[in-house]
Amino acid sequence: MKHLKTPQVDKLDSDRKTRAIVEGMLANIRENGEEAVRGYAKDLDGWTQDFALSDEKKAKLIAQVSDQAKEDIQFAHTQIKRFAKAQRESLTDFQIETEPGVTLGQRCVPVDCAGCYVPGGRYAHVASALMSVATARAAGVPFVVAASPPRGDAIDPAVAYAMDLAGADVILEMGGVQAVASMAMGLFGAKPADILVGPGNAFVAEAKLQLFGGVGIDLFAGPTESAVIADTTADPMTVAIDLLSQAEHGTTSPVWLFTTSSELAETVNRILPIIAKDWPTGEVAAEAWANHGEIVICDDREQMAEVSDRYACEHLQVQAEDLEWWKTRLRNYGSLFLGEGSTVTHGDKCSGTNHILPTRQAARYTGGLNVMKFLKILTWQEIQTDADPMMSSVASRLSRTEGMDAHARACDWRLQKFGKKDDWGFEVAHQERIE
Repeated sequence: MKHLKTPQVDKLDSDRKTRAIVEGMLANIRENGEEAVRGYAKDLDGWTQDFALSDEKKAKLIAQVSDQAKEDIQFAHTQIKRFAKAQRESLTDFQIETEPGVTLGQRCVPVDCAGCYVPGGRYAHVASALMSVATARAAGVPFVVAASPPRGDAIDPAVAYAMDLAGADVILEMGGVQAVASMAMGLFGAKPADILVGPGNAFVAEAKLQLFGGVGIDLFAGPTESAVIADTTADPMTVAIDLLSQAEHGTTSPVWLFTTSSELAETVNRILPIIAKDWPTGEVAAEAWANHGEIVICDDREQMAEVSDRYACEHLQVQAEDLEWWKTRLRNYGSLFLGEGSTVTHGDKCSGTNHILPTRQAARYTGGLNVMKFLKILTWQEIQTDADPMMSSVASRLSRTEGMDAHARACDWRLQKFGKKDDWGFEVAHQERIE
């Protein structure tokens, strides 16, 4: 294995600065609440209007969205909602009798309120609005707050339409750390969010990370990552275009190529900057490629799979033979795109799988945003009094094995109350009833 191209930028120093800035902002908002948020909105976005989008203003924004754009957004919403509902239906409440008189069960209960962040800096992230809000609704979340940074004197009209279509109860025209904090703390008339979801810039991601614990978060969503696995059958032009298309996200977005073909690697490395020069956003993509792009040449497909799993990429495309082998072999990725007919853009926009995905190797332990993120898996049990002596005997002995006498006595009391023995074969503490 060898690297034909390596990244040129180390992000650690930038991460430290971001962490310190966010820490200060959150401390200020905790202490000064809405006043601090208004200050940040004015200083960072020049915003002095109300934050909650009124029905009147929302209607005016939606009226600006073309019929074609509305049809496309509706199509994407249908696919995303359909897939999310299928996910929800795959999870069921159940109960099982594990022993006579011992019944255990599971309930899938949605959180009370979800906060959905929708980026809005360089691009209008219509699809992110659908991915977060529609998925929360499919999970059964009864109240959804959505926030997106304004672009001038309003949020993007298409984003407003997508949020409304997907079912947001409150829409905040607000971005950045202050938006995430406002949703978490329930400022400006919104309910406090139980979970924060959605992608964002480094400051948004860091804010979610620092707020975690007081609220849940979907995952750590850093700069977009994309990788292509390509063998000798892959088309270098398709590979280069797919890598470049994802580098468009931002100058800090890494894209990676894992291949067994030195010839393909050399070709992609040569033609990618040339293609970028012809694209309207090519300058951004070219900078991301120059600073963060990598090409790794592997000995065989097994090594490609090992390298891919080590990187644990957010988006992973496979342009190689024997797609079924890759589907069953690969383990660490946010979302997988099999075959030349599949490109990340499909999943990013409208095919139906969620595009809010783990980055920075978090795919080793989590998948992307899905209905399960909005659900609490609650367990329950009911033990009939006839079955209690059997369960209490074991639990009492195990408690004393652990040195937890008070735990044991809760079971000893039940043995005394429901049992029919005087001698249990082990020491059972006797508790006098106190009236």
